[in-house]
Amino acid sequence: MSQPTPADITNALRRVIDPELHKDLVTLNMVKSVAIEGGRVQLGIELTTPACPMKDTIQKDIDRELKRIDGVREVAIDWTAQVRATAKPRTQLPGVKNIVAVGAGKGGVGKSTISVMLAAGLSKAGAKVGLMDADVYGPSIPKMMGVEDEKPGVQGEKILPIVSNGIGIMSIGFMVESERAIIWRGPMVHGVVKQFLDQVEWGELDYLIVDLPPGTGDVPLTLSQSIPLTGAVVVCTPQEVAQLDAIRALRMYQQLNVDILGMVENMSYFIAPDTGKEYDIFGRGTIEKTAARLKVPFLGSIPLNTVIRIGGDAGKPFSAFDKGDKATQTAVDQFVKNTAGQISIRNILRPAPLELKIT
Repeated sequence: MSQPTPADITNALRRVIDPELHKDLVTLNMVKSVAIEGGRVQLGIELTTPACPMKDTIQKDIDRELKRIDGVREVAIDWTAQVRATAKPRTQLPGVKNIVAVGAGKGGVGKSTISVMLAAGLSKAGAKVGLMDADVYGPSIPKMMGVEDEKPGVQGEKILPIVSNGIGIMSIGFMVESERAIIWRGPMVHGVVKQFLDQVEWGELDYLIVDLPPGTGDVPLTLSQSIPLTGAVVVCTPQEVAQLDAIRALRMYQQLNVDILGMVENMSYFIAPDTGKEYDIFGRGTIEKTAARLKVPFLGSIPLNTVIRIGGDAGKPFSAFDKGDKATQTAVDQFVKNTAGQISIRNILRPAPLELKIT
């Protein structure tokens, strides 16, 4: 039996196409090492995100192509991940590779819940993650992350984020009484957002998730003008009335030249815990159709689930991934992977859009 060569292996890997990036693994520089011992091939493959949605597909395709080579009996893969940084030029936050805004057209659709699950899911996969609560009028992130009684420290001229479950967090909620109403005009809100960007020591991050207030007002405008965003996730519930506001939010991001990473349908359906039957309380599937019509990615459907609610109230952000029914865990995990995949697509395949100045 002939011994396969590194060239044989590399040529075979040129036939393995990343399903999202539509290029082969060699061209994408994802093949980091090749070792051959008898009929065993040991590969080092570097993914573009630890939350890669296509890892299983890539593994099957590698195994298929390499076992077509005479002499290859076994294929073993050492997986690593290196998150690619946005191609958009940025002088602020040089250690942050990607800044992702999570927004919604109206309140009450679970935008902060989605922000927390996205941050927790990316962190659980192995990424370095920060979570910025820019919902100045309704800062709920400290409670949902279980750190509502914490106070950020200061190091030199920088504010240090509160760290919970490995995720760095900053919120105006750390600086005001929990039941105090924040009654500020636009310039003060603008100043807080700028402070969170300029004066917080975020350090080295793969992803900084920014939870925005609902609507199309000062905060998303300030954020978009202050720093180039990798993209935005638009959250909506299935009702047609809710989707009208979501579309307005989406159009706002497009007008500001912010890439739309996709839309996610929250509270999409309810699974009865006693029977397992699914109920489409708000009209499941509306946002998937809307995303297709608007030609933006659909990131997934998150069910209405008590585990998610209890986890948010109790400050346990990982509950959606390790408690409750399997269907909910799968749905949340798939949403996180789909979002991470869309970030990788934009960083590798799409050039940065022209900046738009609005005064």
